[in-house]
Amino acid sequence: MKKSNNNLTIILGIMLLVAVAYILFDFWQESEYKKNFEIYEQGAQYGYEQALYQLASQAVTCEPVPLQINKLGNQTVNQTINLIAVECLQTSE
Repeated sequence: MKKSNNNLTIILGIMLLVAVAYILFDFWQESEYKKNFEIYEQGAQYGYEQALYQLASQAVTCEPVPLQINKLGNQTVNQTINLIAVECLQTSE
């Protein structure tokens, strides 16, 4: 009977270690995912800011800035518009 209890204790201990290792791995994997997602969001935000800055910088030169839109979500648009600052269109008095 004692040998059976020892075997059961060893098996339960191993199962407990496996369960704890799985839980720790899951927490680690989730934290890595969150960290990578935050980096992705920061990069996307920086890209948006740079794109808008470049568009605005070109538009205030009073030269038309062509803006081509190929996709809007899942929809193909293929449209081009020209941007120019409103101040460039106003006539001097």
